[in-house]
Formats: sequence, structure tokens, C-alpha cells
Amino acid sequence: MGASDAGESPERESGDGRFAVRDSRRGDTVVLSLSGELDHDTAEPLREALDRHTGAAAERVLVDLSGLTFCDSTGLNVLLHARLAAHDAGGSIELAGLRPPVARMFEITGAHTVFRVHAGLDEALARERPA
Repeated sequence: MGASDAGESPERESGDGRFAVRDSRRGDTVVLSLSGELDHDTAEPLREALDRHTGAAAERVLVDLSGLTFCDSTGLNVLLHARLAAHDAGGSIELAGLRPPVARMFEITGAHTVFRVHAGLDEALARERPA
């Protein structure tokens, strides 16, 4: 299916060799697919992508973490701040595909309880946005 079919938009990618954010739209959902290591030195592309989608409009942003191999407290804080901004704008930030090393960070901090977390991207896209 092409980018113009079924409400999809062209993908945009930013980041460096250690971390990348791929930004696309699937129907009424913005999907941010992360890959590599998210830490203090690499967090800016994620912050910028989240800012584009959480400030002005009520959007559902789905962050696919299945390609993320590491996340430190900076990455976690970027996601938590974006969640608050999205909530204030009437939107939501949801997570999908947490792999064991990253899932552990979310469990230790309790952050997994404040996000809607899906096992994988396909499951998340099949579910409707929460009311």
C-alpha cells in the first residue's frame, strides 16, 4: 500500500548513527518508530518529533519502541513530558513493543503504569484511541 493510500503519509526520519526516529501517519495515528540507543546525547530528535505532534492538535501518538535497544532516564523523561503535553492538548501518547531492557526501565520507575502500553505496533494500531 502506498503512502497516499489508507490515510498514510510519507515517512520522515531523523537522528544519528546511534539513534533514529521514523515519523509516519497511519490513519488518524502518528507513529514514531524508534531505533538504537535513546540517551542524553541522542534524545533531541525524539523531543522534536514529539513536539511536532503534541502541542497544537489533539493527536494519538503511538511510539513504537521495538527497535530501541537502550533507554536512560533522559529518554524516559522526554516521553513523560510529552505525555503531559499531549494530555493537556487533548491527545495521547501510547507505547508499543517494549523489549526487555527497555521494559525493565519502565517497570523499575513505574512509568509503565501511566502510559497505555501495547505488546506490538499491529496490536496498537488495531485498537481504537481511548476516549
